[in-house]
Amino acid sequence: MDFLTLESFEAASEKVREVTLDTKLVYSDYFSERTGNRVYLKPENMQFTGAYKVRGAYYKMSTLSDEERKKGIITASAGNHAQGVAYAAKCYGVKAVIVMPTTTPLIKVNRTKSYGAEVVLYGDVYDEACNKALELAAEQGYTFIHPFNDFGVATGQGTIAMEIVKELPLVDIILVPVGGGGLATGVSTLAKMLNPKIKVYAVEPAGANCLEESIKAGKVVTLPSVNTIADGTAVKTPGDKLFPYLQKNLDGVITVPDEDLVVAFLDMVENHKMIVENSGLLTVAALKYLKEKGKKVVSILSGGNMDVITMSSVVSQGLILRDRIFTVSVLLPDKPGQLTKVSEVIARESGNVIKLEHNQFVSINRNAAVELRITLEAFGTEHKNKIMEELEKGGYKPKLVRTVI
Repeated sequence: MDFLTLESFEAASEKVREVTLDTKLVYSDYFSERTGNRVYLKPENMQFTGAYKVRGAYYKMSTLSDEERKKGIITASAGNHAQGVAYAAKCYGVKAVIVMPTTTPLIKVNRTKSYGAEVVLYGDVYDEACNKALELAAEQGYTFIHPFNDFGVATGQGTIAMEIVKELPLVDIILVPVGGGGLATGVSTLAKMLNPKIKVYAVEPAGANCLEESIKAGKVVTLPSVNTIADGTAVKTPGDKLFPYLQKNLDGVITVPDEDLVVAFLDMVENHKMIVENSGLLTVAALKYLKEKGKKVVSILSGGNMDVITMSSVVSQGLILRDRIFTVSVLLPDKPGQLTKVSEVIARESGNVIKLEHNQFVSINRNAAVELRITLEAFGTEHKNKIMEELEKGGYKPKLVRTVI
């Protein structure tokens, strides 16, 4: 059957309603004020499986023949497509085998198993897991569903654009995260069909910018390696079937460093009370890079499956990057009462001490100087600078050092 046509997108939109929640756009006062645009969030992190991927998986499953389904389904995924396929297979009563990288967060592995799928952990990145899945498909005769390089899957993912345009007909810009390109292909293709004036920007991590490099080269490029905390988009090679559509329909590719994702996580938690995984935060982090102003912008939050340990680490790093937590080193004479004096300076400026480290062996003559490392909680950069200034006035010659929580 034909995919990536208006008719197929309409059919997919009807089909996915059977398994998706109604993720209404959320207007963000916070990001609108900070960026100079009218920013709306498309919270696909709130889907039943925690991500948009169920759209493509379920629609693709619906287009398979009974014979293809009876063989059993196999796929490779860093997590969200895995859950989508596992859930779709459960709905259709067929066997599902999912190959996932060994680096996949535990929450994604466990949730995939909870839908009844058999999980095989293999490789460090998606590409290695995918090769293993293809090998197993050939050996066992399973029907392989590619997580992105498949026109049926991309059509299912593109139903997001249909919902955006129906709810916000005059949308100017859609920001879509990209790993292999399935979501970006579906959304950009349908958006241009519905209104050619809509700009669609793909957003990928700087440490896994395979699409950016491919578009520059004019052909599909494979990165030698990827390095990003956005595990869901840690892909070395974009889909070769999809690449012509991405070239034609995208208005550009924005890359963001991992540090921006850390700060974006903190912003989402504090201002919208939402948990969004690192790949899903790509479009939020990209908002500040838009040159256009005064536009209606939709950021697609692709998923929210993040394990608690990762969440804790990201929050800590976000607080450090925002100067909400910092560590300062001061040298003190090894005399009674010196710690009290430093504490008084910090207390006057409403700094909150989290941790103290006292090192008597920083100097040969400890009577002349011992080192005190103080980890503090502050309200932000301005407050941090004020505390540093007061310590300087007190003669302590403070130096910022790497913060480890």
